[in-house]
Amino acid sequence: MSFDHYPTDALMQVTHRPAQVFVRGQGSWLWDSAGRRYLDCVQGWAVNTLGHAAPEISAALQQQAGTLLHVGPGFYNDQAMLLAQQLVRLSGLDRVFFTNSGAEANEGAIKLARKYGQRHRGGASTIISFGNSFHGRTLATMAASGKPGFDALFAPAVPGFVKVPYNDLAAVAEAIGPDTVAVMLELVQGEAGVIEADPVFVSQLRTLCDRNGLLLIVDEVQTGIARCGTLFAHTQYGITPDIMTLGKGLGGGVPIGALMAREEVCCFEPGDQGGTYNGNALVCAAALAVLQAVTAPGFIEQAAARGRQLRAGLVDVSRRQGQGAVHGRGLLLALDLAQPMSNALVEALRDQPRGDLPGLLVNPVRPQRLRWMPALNISAGEVDLALELLEAKLRALACGG
Repeated sequence: MSFDHYPTDALMQVTHRPAQVFVRGQGSWLWDSAGRRYLDCVQGWAVNTLGHAAPEISAALQQQAGTLLHVGPGFYNDQAMLLAQQLVRLSGLDRVFFTNSGAEANEGAIKLARKYGQRHRGGASTIISFGNSFHGRTLATMAASGKPGFDALFAPAVPGFVKVPYNDLAAVAEAIGPDTVAVMLELVQGEAGVIEADPVFVSQLRTLCDRNGLLLIVDEVQTGIARCGTLFAHTQYGITPDIMTLGKGLGGGVPIGALMAREEVCCFEPGDQGGTYNGNALVCAAALAVLQAVTAPGFIEQAAARGRQLRAGLVDVSRRQGQGAVHGRGLLLALDLAQPMSNALVEALRDQPRGDLPGLLVNPVRPQRLRWMPALNISAGEVDLALELLEAKLRALACGG
């Protein structure tokens, strides 16, 4: 299969990409420039909440594009105000600052925590984060991340972060010092391979932060907007964060993030934070369409049911094909493989034989782990098909095919 008529030499090579050039999408499906179709269980890395070319988002973008695109951060616009009101109502937090990505939202959370430290904790600025965490690719969010090698990639790293083992409360307590202002946590470490926080640990961490006057920052960039079976993952853990960040699924495919906080934490002053495109009317209109769809009666329940179906199916496939455990919540799942073959398996699934058999897109998040992040409105039949394609390929690879 040749894609030579789409030259790649004008793009910076920052990742390894397969040869396919995708030109069209609809729901859970993608088509490449050769007309071949793929069942997409990656969905832009948990971004496309409603799948590809969602009619709700398309209609909102078309209507808003003909009305108002952008007025700048120095003015109010109606769509940003409406979106902020919706997020506040749904989350129970008090204020929102819109960004262009989840990484920017996390960068803003770091800034807000440090400003809070200046105001209320004698200049405290250190933030405790966790091994193997991932909070973004800005310099500060890379420094906050526990992804191996991130702190040395663009040295010198931004100072002010202490890493401790995930799910280890004693390590957090030991790391707290007079300069500590906050703890930053993913409830499911997606990029680490879909590793869940222990509920007892999270509850005790909330108590520990309260006891020490520390802010608890919950990064819901990947877990939020119903990805884990509830609108926000932290509700499953019975806690309320002081600061929460959103991204990915909030825009359903358009770039938007959100930094949210309790009123007592909102200490930015005019000029402290900003961004040319932040909260522009176009992306806020799209995010409003996403929220309207996701909070419609029955939507989250259906997404949670598809998550249970996918989990149960992965468990069954794993049992029959001699693979490993299933991890995650809702429609953020991962399957352990018996061998470090995830890259080869993903390539084989993507490049299925020609004919009526489609390709399947999944993410090799670790050498022995596959991550699944389908659209939240994936159908039961599409889940079954994905499982059939996976099992057939595992069986074929076991037989040397």
